[in-house]
Amino acid sequence: MKWDKLLKLAGIIVIVAVVAVLAVKPVFPDVKWLPFAKLIKQGLDLQGGVHVVLEAQDTPESPVTSDRVKQAMAIIENRVNAYGVAEPIVQQQGDRRIIVELAGINDPDEAVRNMIKTAYLEFKTEDGTTVLTGRQLKTATEGTDQSGVAEVNLEFEPDGAKIFAEVTKANVGKPIYILLDNQVIQAPNVQTPIPDGKARISPYASLEEAHNVAILLRSGALPVKLEVMEKRTVGPTLGADSLDKSIKAGIAGLAAILVFMVLYYRLPGLVADFALVVYALLVLLIFAALHVTMTLPGIAGFLLSLGMAVDANVIIFERFREELWAGKTLRSGIDAGFKRAFVAIFDSNVTTLIAAAVLYYFGTGPIKGFAVTLSIGILVSMFTAITVTRYLLHLVAGSNLVRNVKMYGA
Repeated sequence: MKWDKLLKLAGIIVIVAVVAVLAVKPVFPDVKWLPFAKLIKQGLDLQGGVHVVLEAQDTPESPVTSDRVKQAMAIIENRVNAYGVAEPIVQQQGDRRIIVELAGINDPDEAVRNMIKTAYLEFKTEDGTTVLTGRQLKTATEGTDQSGVAEVNLEFEPDGAKIFAEVTKANVGKPIYILLDNQVIQAPNVQTPIPDGKARISPYASLEEAHNVAILLRSGALPVKLEVMEKRTVGPTLGADSLDKSIKAGIAGLAAILVFMVLYYRLPGLVADFALVVYALLVLLIFAALHVTMTLPGIAGFLLSLGMAVDANVIIFERFREELWAGKTLRSGIDAGFKRAFVAIFDSNVTTLIAAAVLYYFGTGPIKGFAVTLSIGILVSMFTAITVTRYLLHLVAGSNLVRNVKMYGA
């Protein structure tokens, strides 16, 4: 026996076993399943929240138009992001309606009030005097100066331009505070008087940062009146029950797969089972690291990718058995089997990734969650099937722990 390979194999088993035990046996008492479950965000269907349908209403001052509805959506999205909600859903329904879904909201009434309230954009001097409001701001756009430095360009309405000229003349070297809903979002210093109502705010770290500030400035107040047509609180009970059933179904399916792989493929099946455990832990850790929002469709995507991981191992082991039947040694049979199986595995996974990309691009909300978890699962499954399983098989074969080729499914 080659003790170095045995030691490597034993070390891998111990490390994975420790991680698996820590994952299954919660370290924190308030976590049901996984200690890093706190880091995996849960969607509306799992932790509850609020579902709101808003409808734009015509007024003499602001008739409803497509542009105004889209601008209202942008403003609402900026507001709900202030709650730190995981993956808020803001989407248009028809010509006038906006659907908003927020997960984990403790006070739905307050959230709705803050969404549809009339925001107030103000320009204040150092002494706290309001000199201009959002009504007098014509537009705000991002751009770059001659040196390529990112900036925000402001243009005021004619009446605002006159006031702005006087204010800047009287406040050279002093800041002018820009507030949205009483929160300071910018405080640029006046360098010189600005008589034409066109100002520049700079510098910014990037054009993207300037773009975000410009959106806030030109989307200060809701351009149309919004009325709440439906407000529905989604409780976590249904989601928790569905999650519990999904986990139980996943455990039952995984157990059946593990048993089948060992009975049918013997030692390679046992190695594949171990690689599947590594796969599951890696996927969950990636979900936690990327702060993926988990929904029921997302769980379905993860379980589907698990099935594809098993499918990759089945293809590999069938090719491996064919090589053993052809008289090759264990090591050469492993290499040849993986080489022959790679093309089929790669093609099937790439086509599924293309389908997931289409779902993500055209889908919304939970459909995107399904596409994200499926894509991550497929990429990790390719890594574990092609790399982890192969490495472990080489360790087992090189250690001479089991020499009978029949134990390798031949």
